[in-house]
This record gives sequence, C-alpha cells and structure tokens, in this order.
Amino acid sequence: MSLSIFGFQAMWSPYFFLFLVFLTVLYFMIVGPWRTKFAQSEEVPTKQKVAFITAMVLLYICKGSPIDLLGHLMFSAHMTQMAVLYLIIPPLFIIGIPSWLFTALFRISPIRMVVKFLTKPLISLILFNGLFSFYHVPLIFDVVKTNMWLHALMTTVIFITALMMWWPVMNQVPGWETLSGIKKVGYIFADGVLLTPACALIIFADTPLYATYYDPEAWLNALSLCVPAGTLASLHLTGPEMFSSMSLLHDQQLGGVLMKIIQEIVYGTVLFYIFIQWYRKEREGEHGVKMPQPTE
Repeated sequence: MSLSIFGFQAMWSPYFFLFLVFLTVLYFMIVGPWRTKFAQSEEVPTKQKVAFITAMVLLYICKGSPIDLLGHLMFSAHMTQMAVLYLIIPPLFIIGIPSWLFTALFRISPIRMVVKFLTKPLISLILFNGLFSFYHVPLIFDVVKTNMWLHALMTTVIFITALMMWWPVMNQVPGWETLSGIKKVGYIFADGVLLTPACALIIFADTPLYATYYDPEAWLNALSLCVPAGTLASLHLTGPEMFSSMSLLHDQQLGGVLMKIIQEIVYGTVLFYIFIQWYRKEREGEHGVKMPQPTE
C-alpha cells in the first residue's frame, strides 16, 4: 500500500521544512552580511557551508520526509533514521559552524559551563549511549512513541547528547580540544562498544519487542504523532504489515543490523579523518612548517 494515503502533510511536513529553511537563511546571514558583528570572525570556507547544508538536508530527510512516516511503519526504517540523526548529522553541524561563532556563543556563561561539563569525554559517552539504550528498552520505547511531547523531548535530548558526544572528536575551537589524536581513537572505539548492547538486544531477540509495531492499537497511537487525526480516522488500517511483506521479527532484526553497519561505516570514516589530522600535526611538528590543506 502506498504512503500517499496519509496525505501531503504527513509525508512532507511543510512546517518543519519552513523552519529548517529559516534556520538555513539565518546561518547564511550570520556567516555572510552579519559576520562583521562578531569578534575575530573570518570568512567561512565553502566546505564548512556544504557541511552545514548537508546536515540540514539530512535532518529534513530524517524528520520531515516520508522516511519519518516510514519509521512508524517499519522498525528498520526507524533505526536507519536514528543512525543518521545521531551519528551523521551532529558531526556535520559541528564542522559546519565556524569556530568564531562557537566562541561568541560560549561567552554566555551558563552555556559555556553546561557545554564544558557535558562534553567531558566520559560524561558525553555515558550520557549519549545510556540515553540511546534507555530509549530502546521496550516498555520505555512504547510509552515515548505514543506520546507527542515525550517523543519530541526524548528525540531532542538524545540529539543534544549526540552533539556533546561528537564534540570532543570533531570540534576545532581553540581551547576546547580535550582529546589528542590517540585518545580520540580510543574514544571512538569506546563509543562503539557502548552502543553494541542496545543493537545486540534488538538483533538477537527471538520475538518482536515493541508493541508500537505489533499491537494495532499502540501502532495507531504512534502513527497519530505524524498523521493528522482527520486523515487517520478516514483510513481503515490494521497494522504495519499492510505496508511491508517482511515479518515483524525480521524487520526488527534488520533494524539492529542496519544501525550497527551504519555505525561502523561512520566510525571508520571518522577514524580515517582522525589519522589524517594526526599525521598532519606530526609532520608539522617534525618540519616546523604547516602542511598545505586541500584546496576548496
């Protein structure tokens, strides 16, 4: 059955799209005409702008496109959504926002204190992985997925902790680099290990875990978070099996596998990036000259 039965608003989230467009325009105004209002501001390289735009496009795909709707119908789509939302988008945001803008933001004392505490490597690792695992405990997951405010709050909080988790690895703000090259490698490996139990629980379960995917009533309650009530009432739906030929258990297992595969790809890419940065610094230290950066 086609997703088009849920209507344009459920499939494309126009209000969320307009909100992201507003944020993107604001970003380009800050790094463009308004840049002179910030102390020690510099022209933002094209690669940083591309990173920010990529993050915004992926954010819309995850939370505003039919992928978000599909995440209520198939658990594998939900886990793919989570992987992109928490493992790919946050580092792109950190890369895309210039250091001088972060520096200006951190002049606000409460923000500086909170960020400094939450980005301590051990705390950031425990917070993100703990909340992600906590969210995927079946009882908690089913409650959150059927309550609009809890769902919005949990998604936002985990996203913020994902930003804090990526900060020690990706940030380039002077005075905020808490990890050296080799420590970053250990940090990434530790992060991968801590995320494994949640994936293993999902992959090796021998029965469907989440009522919001196997119980018709809970499923409809969860679906009401992204489908207007009038549209949902006009449809005759019996369960997610209407939209997929895959069994609930296989869909659940596929979700856990996809999450782990995407994690390994992302972490492998980040490790490669860390080694390149580490190599450049070592070469600069040996020769006392700055190695040329890739041209834009």
